[in-house]
Amino acid sequence: MASTPTALPKPQPGQPCSCGSGRAYEACCGPLLAGTRRPDTAEELMRSRFTAHVARDYAYLHRTYQPTANLPYQPEANPWTQDWTRLVIHAHEPGANPDTAYVDFSAYFVDQAGEHLHPEKSEFNRVDGQWLYTRTIRQGPAPAKAAAKVGRNDPCPCGSGKKYKHCCLAKA
Repeated sequence: MASTPTALPKPQPGQPCSCGSGRAYEACCGPLLAGTRRPDTAEELMRSRFTAHVARDYAYLHRTYQPTANLPYQPEANPWTQDWTRLVIHAHEPGANPDTAYVDFSAYFVDQAGEHLHPEKSEFNRVDGQWLYTRTIRQGPAPAKAAAKVGRNDPCPCGSGKKYKHCCLAKA
């Protein structure tokens, strides 16, 4: 029987970063959360925002969310908390201009029922040189892509080296 993953501990210097980069916290998301360095890419901002969720650094989340970035931070009396276990980045894609990008990711959290998946694709904008989280584009898994249709004169996908019409098309 597989054991349920445990929540990530609060990020600490000398420990691997919560974002899953494989780097130490102080060389990865630590300077971003401390405000001594800005993220260079939308993916780096996404990773740091995940780490901020783990650290429950709501002020950082406020500063890096475009609608609230220029507003004073007011802590909530009872902030929403989640016990996060890991982050997997699937894609980091450029947008229509150099100041827009998209990050497709899966974040995992744990509760008394076990580990759960939160798949999402998010939009990020660079404003005055700083990347900011803008909005969720999609919650849930990416839509399945249809397989490319094989033409009669294309090589057969079975690997025989014959044309499709002389191989597997006749068997279909």
